[in-house]
Amino acid sequence: MKKHLLSFSFLLVVLFASVAAWAVEPGASPPDFQLKDMDGVPFKLSDHKGELIILKLATTWCPTCVQQSSEFAQASDFLKANNVRLVEVYLQDSEKMVKEYKSKIKYDFTHHTMIDDGQALKSYNVYLIPRVILIDRDFKVLRDGNILSANQIKAEFEKVPVARQP
Repeated sequence: MKKHLLSFSFLLVVLFASVAAWAVEPGASPPDFQLKDMDGVPFKLSDHKGELIILKLATTWCPTCVQQSSEFAQASDFLKANNVRLVEVYLQDSEKMVKEYKSKIKYDFTHHTMIDDGQALKSYNVYLIPRVILIDRDFKVLRDGNILSANQIKAEFEKVPVARQP
């Protein structure tokens, strides 16, 4: 019994250590990518340095991805007031699936929707969905992980210093 418990504990440590190794460390720059949005307009993540960004890597068929979209909608007033840009990248979904999904979700703040061509999946070593990455104005990761509530989103961005006026 003791041997099995020790083996199980070791397995958990290895599993959690490897999962953490796939996340982008806070303070690091997120991997860049360039994809076309749903209107065919090129979007390059690094072109938005100087802005607060939420990067959501997701699928249309994931229940927690739907829940995350609901949390963004609940935080809409805060996101709009703080000029937070939402970038949603859908992995392994067709254009039809994404359009149908997005027809049910309306955001009242700046957002972009695109379908991954494999760049984001590979660059971010996506191991869970939704993957929610918060990026500060210096293009540094604040947080990389799973679903966030509207209150958690607000709390994370409230830690970021107010942008300096030119």
